[in-house]
Amino acid sequence: MDPSLYAAERGAGSKIVVFLHGFGGCRDIWREVISTLPPGMRTIAYDLPGHGLSLGVPGTSARAAAKAILADLATRGRKKVHLVGHSMGGAVATLMALSEPDTVASLTLLAPGGFGTEINGPLLRRYAAAADRDEIRTCMAAMSGPGGLPPEDIVDTLAEMRERPGQLQKLVEIAAAMTRDDRQGAIPREQLDTLAMPVMVVWGTDDAMLPFTQADDLPAHFHLHHVLEAGHMLVEEAPDLIADIVRRNTRRRGRRARPLLGAAAS
Repeated sequence: MDPSLYAAERGAGSKIVVFLHGFGGCRDIWREVISTLPPGMRTIAYDLPGHGLSLGVPGTSARAAAKAILADLATRGRKKVHLVGHSMGGAVATLMALSEPDTVASLTLLAPGGFGTEINGPLLRRYAAAADRDEIRTCMAAMSGPGGLPPEDIVDTLAEMRERPGQLQKLVEIAAAMTRDDRQGAIPREQLDTLAMPVMVVWGTDDAMLPFTQADDLPAHFHLHHVLEAGHMLVEEAPDLIADIVRRNTRRRGRRARPLLGAAAS
């Protein structure tokens, strides 16, 4: 298997927006969102480690993925980027911003992982093991809002990805590690408060995977947008809204960074 990280780069603008999909997805889930962005944006959509054309990349935890993507961006000469992450990709984006805040111009987080310990482990593991289009469609519908039907082109894309040798086994392994004891790892709130770039958190009120109450008590400077009657699959359920939120958040200005505790005052 190819051990290199894969990304699809598009556009030639000066503003660079990096897209990080959720668990079980791939770079192509962002097609409709990216297609509606203004031409002045350059986009980089990654396959996360263990997914799609990044299947052979070692280290599939959110923290390992954050490190791998930061390293890849450095090789591409990208010094400042806007990050957009969904679910597991949201956790990866947050960890990237915490690790190298000077490289992140803004964070747009869609039902991000790591904002609380609660997770629907049985549904995630079922989705990981979904091997055909019917089961993928059923799992995606269960993760969507009331009456939500996943787009057939996305179902086809994910089914084709899972047909690659080793992909299904890898997803099952990642899901088992992510939902051990039906809990997920959480990023401490005090760490989130150190983020000075604009942060927008978007959450569906009918999220069956990660409860939207995990957005309670976020730092005061975070912007929060609840999407009524939407579920966890925000990219597929509301692509136009997500594209608009990305456009608006990449235009915001951050706050002055807080000094670390114990640092000497100048």
